[in-house]
Amino acid sequence: MKQIPKIRVFGWMIGLVLGLSACVKPSENEIQVISGDGTDLLEIPAYFSPFYKIPNDNPLTDAGIELGRMLFYEKRLSGNNTMSCGTCHQQKFAFTDGGNQFSKGIDGTEGDLNTMSLVNLMWQNRFFWNGRSETLEIQALEPIQNPIEMHETLENAVQKLQETNLYPPKFKEAFGSEIITAENIGKAIAQFERTLISSNSKYDKYWRGEYQLTDLEALGDDLFFTHPEARIGLRGGNCGDCHLGPLTSGSSRGFDGFHNNGLDSDEKLRNGLQEVTGNYFDKGKFKAPSLRNIALTAPYMHDGRFQTLEEVLDHYNEHIQNSETLDPLIREASNEILSSEDTVKLHLTEMEKKAILAFLAMLTDEDFITDERFSDPFAE
Repeated sequence: MKQIPKIRVFGWMIGLVLGLSACVKPSENEIQVISGDGTDLLEIPAYFSPFYKIPNDNPLTDAGIELGRMLFYEKRLSGNNTMSCGTCHQQKFAFTDGGNQFSKGIDGTEGDLNTMSLVNLMWQNRFFWNGRSETLEIQALEPIQNPIEMHETLENAVQKLQETNLYPPKFKEAFGSEIITAENIGKAIAQFERTLISSNSKYDKYWRGEYQLTDLEALGDDLFFTHPEARIGLRGGNCGDCHLGPLTSGSSRGFDGFHNNGLDSDEKLRNGLQEVTGNYFDKGKFKAPSLRNIALTAPYMHDGRFQTLEEVLDHYNEHIQNSETLDPLIREASNEILSSEDTVKLHLTEMEKKAILAFLAMLTDEDFITDERFSDPFAE
């Protein structure tokens, strides 16, 4: 008999609360096709959230996606023509920086935040660890101008592209004019980034009925999506409270996908989301990223402090730091009954940690990291 992922029950309940137009769940094998220019551009699995975003003023087109892919890997967008978006977001590492805690920009200066994976971005509405960009179009232009990263002005970047024989015709095909603008650079890169959909991992095959979970993976699946309730003996890993559903990412609504996950005490907390909202109670909150391809994207956390997933689990299990803005979903989560004086701990067993790691390994999508549609068009 085919196993049914328990999270589907939660997704159905959420669907009712949000007033979805249909209560009948589609077949796991159904897909939604996004078309443009008379061709099929994207395929979205039915079990992914229906709340994705494609701006009306930047619809997907073949020409726009092709141009965006070129610009993603275009080194002319950097001040000394040596770095592109793809330098720090490498496909083979699920569009992260290949094991580096922090990336270095064109001047050799190191940043202080870990490079985030680029995956399933259509289901997100805030970008960067602190959520400072509301759209992919805005996000795409920030690294170009950042003095630590690509360290170039938009005016210079536009001029360099305009002076080539390659780009003016590409911009005309995509946006109707050979006059290149910074706005259209951002739009093209955003179109390409929206195509970076990972949906063929072992976990996806399970959802489609093409793979049967092992006992260990099934236990990991249950634990990942279960909030522990020690008083009734319900054991859980508490992961799915922040990494929601098959996308394993934070919410796409407002700032509710940002959390203080107990990395530091009040004295050491970084501002995080507070830098955007100005709200003291957002101090220490950072974006809950998708865990898709998580086995490929070490190191972990916004500051890359953990080298392994085992360290990540040990943090949640034993090393939560209390602070005034610690997320309530973490503060109250434990598999043992805690007194008010007890330190917050999950109290997972070694077998339970092993099971969660087995589940996380299922999220690796080999097709995603080898798909030629996402690769460097300038590579020999």
